[in-house]
Amino acid sequence: MPEALIIRTETRVAAPPATVFAYLTDPEKILRWMGTEANVEPHVGGIYQLNVSGRDIARGRFIEVIPVHRLAYSFGWDKNDNVPPESSLIEIDLVDEGDGTLVRLTHSGLPDPTECANHEKGWNHYLGRLAVAAPGGNPGPDVPLKG
Repeated sequence: MPEALIIRTETRVAAPPATVFAYLTDPEKILRWMGTEANVEPHVGGIYQLNVSGRDIARGRFIEVIPVHRLAYSFGWDKNDNVPPESSLIEIDLVDEGDGTLVRLTHSGLPDPTECANHEKGWNHYLGRLAVAAPGGNPGPDVPLKG
């Protein structure tokens, strides 16, 4: 796969890795920064399902779960032939920085530059919301992104 079709982004969160990890794996906490419904089973082979906008449902399976350090899961969208469920890979590493956490996200396996750009825009939007929610803030209502 060409390097250009891999999203790599980082954000700093003013909360410890254990707190950030909970915001990535606990359905109630996930919904504070992303989505309208979440069903996650954060263990190898467990389900990742998130209704992001009330109409767009992401599905995948956890591939790697190292509590407070790393998550990897397959990812794709229901009713989407371009990025179907489990067709791409999301890897999230949490790096303890003492006064917070560096969240490193890599999303690979996207089929074309348009999907890559759309998903990068989405991840930047949602990681910004995570950076507000995990330390205890309120990111406000989510406004769906336009593709």
